[in-house]
Amino acid sequence: MDLAHLPSPATGVLHLGPVPLRAYAFCIILGVFVAVWLGNRRWVERGGDRGVIADITVWAVPFGLVGGRQYHVLTSPDAYFGIHGEPIRALYVWEGGLGIWGAIALGGLGAWIGCRRRRIPLPAFADAIAPGIAVAQAIGRWGNWFNQELYGRPTTLPWGLEIDRAHRPSDMLGITTYHPTFLYESLWDIGVAALVLWAARRFALGHGRAFALYAAAYTAGRFWTEYLRIDEAHAFLGLRLNGWTSIVVLLGATAYLVVSARRLPGIEDVSRPRSQGGTEKGDKPRNTMPTPNIDASTGTPAGAEAD
Repeated sequence: MDLAHLPSPATGVLHLGPVPLRAYAFCIILGVFVAVWLGNRRWVERGGDRGVIADITVWAVPFGLVGGRQYHVLTSPDAYFGIHGEPIRALYVWEGGLGIWGAIALGGLGAWIGCRRRRIPLPAFADAIAPGIAVAQAIGRWGNWFNQELYGRPTTLPWGLEIDRAHRPSDMLGITTYHPTFLYESLWDIGVAALVLWAARRFALGHGRAFALYAAAYTAGRFWTEYLRIDEAHAFLGLRLNGWTSIVVLLGATAYLVVSARRLPGIEDVSRPRSQGGTEKGDKPRNTMPTPNIDASTGTPAGAEAD
């Protein structure tokens, strides 16, 4: 091994005592926990109730995993349904392969269901969880490192990633080092999370704008890392499908940032409203009926005629 280059792990399996755990799955699980923790902190800072983010995530994560896998399989079908493909492997999520836009699309549906059940606005939830999603992606990308997958073009740079012969393209078996696109995107995602956290405080981003900023910033980085990758993928007009998706999402997110800032300035109030007949739990209910003004001489309400 050349010490001037980045090594790849010898195995993609971690052992928790006698229990084997796929490193890719561990990175995904860890990323979800960090995203929920950070999202909960941001939600409480805005006046929301603790536990809301976790409750909604229970809906969003399963939907997101299904959507992410579907997007990956649909955009890379040859690996599963091609001449040498194995359809059953489309179910092997632990081997890697989750498309972020499928995860966000279907995960967004799950989040919408959760938000409806908790009676909170979906854009407010999206703003709270946005930087956490970026951090989760940064952690999840290390699962690609353990699997020795989704790396970039060959390179002689000092930070080139050594790929074992068994994981190299068939026409590049003699080439040892490649661009570590997992590392590029992981570092970029950390920067995106920091940008969203700063901008949300500095400009009071609400009504989905923090999430839109995340989407725009992430796709700007995803576009150039996608350009470096050499794994098989469908292309249109010389550009990989994920590249086109990045362009569309970048334009849409930018447009939403501009338009919503004019139409919906400021941020939503996500604090729990007090009920009309009482306040928080344990408060005494208030009498909401008006008290009539009684005429002392007649015993009747003022303004009323006595019989």
